[in-house]
Amino acid sequence: MAEKLELTVGRHTVELTHPDKVLFPGDGFTKRDLAQYYLEVGPHMLPHLRGRPLVLHRFPGGIDRPGFIQQEAEDYFPEWVHPVTVPKVSGGTITHPMVENVAALVYLANLGTITIHSWLSRADRPREPDRLVFDLDPPDEDFGPVRAAATLLRELLEKLGLPPFIMTTGSRGAHVVVPIERGLDFDDVRAFADRVAGLLAESHPELVTTEDRVQKRAGRLYIDTRRNAYGQTAVAPYAVRARPGAPVATPVEWSELDEPGFTSQRYNIREVPARLAGKGDPWANLDRHPGDLEEARRRLDRLGRR
Repeated sequence: MAEKLELTVGRHTVELTHPDKVLFPGDGFTKRDLAQYYLEVGPHMLPHLRGRPLVLHRFPGGIDRPGFIQQEAEDYFPEWVHPVTVPKVSGGTITHPMVENVAALVYLANLGTITIHSWLSRADRPREPDRLVFDLDPPDEDFGPVRAAATLLRELLEKLGLPPFIMTTGSRGAHVVVPIERGLDFDDVRAFADRVAGLLAESHPELVTTEDRVQKRAGRLYIDTRRNAYGQTAVAPYAVRARPGAPVATPVEWSELDEPGFTSQRYNIREVPARLAGKGDPWANLDRHPGDLEEARRRLDRLGRR
């Protein structure tokens, strides 16, 4: 077994320690495999990460051992894993890592970072989100309710003049993501998301609920809007999940939801690089035409009065 492996990534050299360490015991995926994955998908992943504070989910001993959440950038990080200091919710400040180049992604993989979570706002205006997220959490492994709820949510958002995008989470559900113009704070954005989720639950009470207590969901899909708050994060597009099979949170086309056997774990670290090489990133243009949430609120008001 090699003790070290040096990778040249752009202008930087990243040293992988114990590259043959198995991180996914049931599948044999190693730290080398994880680093190679982030090296290959990095150019597609970076537009979704640049400028955003990050939170790392690290499993240096592999996914069969307890992992831990790391919020703060450490002094030993190289200068090209850029730190950014932002206010805490409860006062004071915290310094998060940011990823501005592919070498930083590979470096984080060397630390056993399997999953990267990102803020919904950028560090230059941290209290003004530019993405809105609806987390569709089904009651079990059946993807059918996710497909149905996502389709209904898409139709509602488009009525409000907002452009919805969808991503499998690599777990059980999906995230419906809306790029929005900056200007409103998190409280306003969360209030809007709550109204949209509430309207969907009222219209389809047999399928959807906004009840956060599991015992009161009665087998229905939960639309979670809690990520739309200051300091909260969502799993980053193309992040690997710490689950058997190394599934990936994968942006997809809406039409893919109808493919036979499609699930949230449809794609893993072996498949996503080839998928991107062949089809590109379905979210490549996500930020080019952000939605106007003020206008969407006016349309929502009109819908509510009908």
